[in-house]
Amino acid sequence: MKENKINTEVLVIGSGPGGYSAAFRCADLGLKTVLVERFSSLGGVCLNVGCIPSKSLLHIANNLNSINKLKKIGIKFNEREIDMNQIRKWKCDVVLKLTNGLNMMSKARNVKIIHGYGEFIDPYTVNVKSLKENTKIKFEHAIIAVGSSPIKNHFMLQPDEKIWDSTDALKIKFIPKKLLIVGGGVIGLEMATVYNSFGSEVYIAEMSNQLIPAVDTDIINIFYKSIKNNFNIMLNTELKSVYLEDNNIYAELVNNDKKIEKICCNAVLFSTGRKSNGDLIKAKEIGIKLNNLNFIEVNNQMRTNIPHIYAIGDVTGHPMLAHKASYQSHIAAEVISGENHFFDPRVIPSVAYTNPEISWVGITEKEAINLNIPYETALFPWNALGRAIASDHHEGGMTKLIFNKENKKIIGGSIVGYNSSELLGEISLAIEMGCDVDDISLTIHAHPTLYESIGRASEIFSGTITDFLNKKSKNK
Repeated sequence: MKENKINTEVLVIGSGPGGYSAAFRCADLGLKTVLVERFSSLGGVCLNVGCIPSKSLLHIANNLNSINKLKKIGIKFNEREIDMNQIRKWKCDVVLKLTNGLNMMSKARNVKIIHGYGEFIDPYTVNVKSLKENTKIKFEHAIIAVGSSPIKNHFMLQPDEKIWDSTDALKIKFIPKKLLIVGGGVIGLEMATVYNSFGSEVYIAEMSNQLIPAVDTDIINIFYKSIKNNFNIMLNTELKSVYLEDNNIYAELVNNDKKIEKICCNAVLFSTGRKSNGDLIKAKEIGIKLNNLNFIEVNNQMRTNIPHIYAIGDVTGHPMLAHKASYQSHIAAEVISGENHFFDPRVIPSVAYTNPEISWVGITEKEAINLNIPYETALFPWNALGRAIASDHHEGGMTKLIFNKENKKIIGGSIVGYNSSELLGEISLAIEMGCDVDDISLTIHAHPTLYESIGRASEIFSGTITDFLNKKSKNK
């Protein structure tokens, strides 16, 4: 087997949103950079088998939902026909367009790409194995960006085409008549949205007493009312066993009352979380410190306990979000270049791209209670929002802001409703800038818009709302 040797200033392991951003930023700062990726294309899980393909399929699901809404107001179409081969091709074309863009940017920045499995030999050397050759890379600095992978189910030891993780689900090899999703978190609900739109009868089993446990209960209750007729939702329910019989899958589920329910389905999607990939690169073997969950420990400059080795993204722990990894990548690259920068965001936004979408940022009401923060909430329902009513998105819509009662500064916000992921930006920026209620309520919001609900919610808190009876009015 051929042996190669390379020397570089910066080695980046992993080419997801964190990895390629780190490599490109290092190159822009004048650092000689090598990027290692174990798969044949750049972009990591997010671009290839995660964020981008899932949002492509959710785009289709949302359009199918819009067609159904149009039927209710008198616009009818011929019976729909779904060509799964064409859908798969379109999804792959979306991914290919983005991966090709990354390849072009890599070449333009003179970032050397090496495909293969990278493992540390010592704190200054990584060996990259591929089918045809080994490449030993000597580096001055390294950035670990190897991401995470789905937690494997422990019920079926042998692989089967009917037992899925999120990567399998996005391949849409077939549309099951009945699909059981184990886990009612963000990924599980997004896949439920996709497969329901394609005609699957979807069952969701969630161990907790609500879907997406991190989100405030009042927001989830609104979401639940919107989707309860689309899915068979089983809360406080745990999977007991799964077995194959007569070309079908049988799942036994048990709830809090110890009642066992048996479901026959055509596929089971395990969506019970993700785990760090830190063990794939032999980080621990060279002395990099990992915590009890196998996440690499870093400081606020993204350094590990070995000062010239950095880690970013999912491999460093929750929240496992692409935009967090991208942000951290810039910090690591800039620190390597000599800048005294730190990872110190006030907030990191989260989104479930379901139908309707759920978006939240900052302190939730649950967290405010647990942290003993003096707070007050302001909720503006979308059934009083002109744009939402005019576009038939008022049902299942709510904007919720959380303010510190003592200084009137905004500390959090949640939105459930159409396109809430795009509306969340104003709330995120307001928290980062330390805005108080007047900064928001005295900003003129365009009418009619969906983001207008943020201004109206702030007026509820300030006592200036005129769209509702004002509970803080002096005229009582």
